[in-house]
Amino acid sequence: MLSHFRESARQLFSINTIKLHLVFWLGAILVGISVVVLTHGNELASDLFRQIYEYSVWLPFLLAPLGLALTAWLTTTYFQGSERSGIPQVKVALEITGDLSNRSALLSPRIIIGKILLTFTGLLSGASVGFGGPAVHIGAAIMTMLGRLSRFPAHYLERGLILAGSAAGFAAMFSAPLAGIVFAIEEMGRSLEEKTSGIVLTAIIFSGVTAFVLLDHTTYLGQYTTTFNWAENGLAVLICGVICGATGALFSNCVISGGKWISTIKWLTPVKTGLICGLIIAFLGFFSDGNSFGTGYRETLEILKHPESMDPLLPFYKIASIITTFFSGIPSGIFVPSLTAGAALGADLASWFPVAPATVMILMGVTAYFAGMLQSPLTAFVVVMEMSDAHELLLPLMAAAFIAAGTSRLICPTPLYRALCDAYSQHLERSDDKEQDDLK
Repeated sequence: MLSHFRESARQLFSINTIKLHLVFWLGAILVGISVVVLTHGNELASDLFRQIYEYSVWLPFLLAPLGLALTAWLTTTYFQGSERSGIPQVKVALEITGDLSNRSALLSPRIIIGKILLTFTGLLSGASVGFGGPAVHIGAAIMTMLGRLSRFPAHYLERGLILAGSAAGFAAMFSAPLAGIVFAIEEMGRSLEEKTSGIVLTAIIFSGVTAFVLLDHTTYLGQYTTTFNWAENGLAVLICGVICGATGALFSNCVISGGKWISTIKWLTPVKTGLICGLIIAFLGFFSDGNSFGTGYRETLEILKHPESMDPLLPFYKIASIITTFFSGIPSGIFVPSLTAGAALGADLASWFPVAPATVMILMGVTAYFAGMLQSPLTAFVVVMEMSDAHELLLPLMAAAFIAAGTSRLICPTPLYRALCDAYSQHLERSDDKEQDDLK
């Protein structure tokens, strides 16, 4: 017994173990700091664009096309691998086996810089840029980079560091530690090994505390007093689950099918795509009175506080803006803008079917839209519950999420990020084949 205790103590306080923990702690803190930089930087960009729009509603017709064209050019020229949300890149990196050096193009310091700078320029152009996906990508890149510098054994680099970084970025972004864990299990890893679970938990705690202290907020969407009676309000779960889940599935189908179609148009360069998408975004912003521009975070808070004053067409303007931003290829996530789409759908349903309080319908709308879009129901209801502190809605949110995910699978058989991951893998294979042909 004594010898076993001594051996455990020796392993616990060994130089390698201490180095291992210090790197994880430092990496998690750096992930939290990067989320703070991402948040504050993009808030400044959003405020600046809003001031430009208020000065003249016509300036976005110039700023959006030119800004997205420039951002698309920078992405393809200097920051390849940082395009769009980054979650497909992280999933591809997780699936790489054998030669781990292949991950360098997907998880590198260049990616971190590109994600931060180009989400800023995207928002400054009025695009519907979210930074949930970029936070995941940045988190995975930071942890993997530190692992390389510390020369960790390969089995840590294979999954643990990437999972820990991506979960930490997600949790810190939304002040949702439980959602970070569920996200790592359900969306990124599909399972957590014993050696990985402690790494993920440690990263989430340190990054979450760092972001909490520096951002000084406890709940991402604020706190709301809600009540739910199954006998009186139960129908709302079915309505939100089916309609918002189906809408999320249609969004995913548009993104998947549209992306494939655009890739077949030979004359459509990244710069031309940016110009066209920027012009469409400007028109959507004009017709939505500016509410489809940007992340949509402020609009989501306004919908929760004053749903009766919302334009009934806002969910469709916002969804179209998110899809257009995705097609532009610039670094951008879909999580935060989709909060607006789901909240606006919930507000519309509360007006059309007054079977539950508006706040309840809105939160269930966000949950169901997320679950329908990603087909990850556990992540959807946990993140919304934590973002709004609506623990009393646990069962209704859970039920709406699973109904939405089931509805979505009937319309979109392949989950969004699975399809995007496969498409990105094929893109990398085509790029490798082209390079080999050029060498010949």
